[in-house]
Amino acid sequence: MVKAKYQSVLDLGEKLKIQNGDVKVEGNQLKVWGTANTQYEKNLLWDEIKRVGGENPTDITADIKVADKTAYAYHTVEKGESLSKISKHYYGDPMKYNSIFEANRDQLDNPDMIHPGQELVIPNP
Repeated sequence: MVKAKYQSVLDLGEKLKIQNGDVKVEGNQLKVWGTANTQYEKNLLWDEIKRVGGENPTDITADIKVADKTAYAYHTVEKGESLSKISKHYYGDPMKYNSIFEANRDQLDNPDMIHPGQELVIPNP
């Protein structure tokens, strides 16, 4: 029953390709573990756990590690995006676009000039 309750978390883990992940049911508690690629992906999993189980769920234990701590996330630019839109998505604040620009100076000369297909580093907040 507890596994079915958190099925959306397990599905998200598969979608994010969590490495070395596993799930175990012990009594009325679900134990999940694995390694997310980035902190952003780990946060997505925790947000889903809290969405399903509440702010402090007692029926799930999660041990999620992060493989790449050098960046918060990686983002492939899509048509119509801007650094401020990307910043709002990852940080919740469009005005933090400059930190993304600075982290990608090796491929960006102007914060207003990004192109679909570019792979951007989203730095740790």
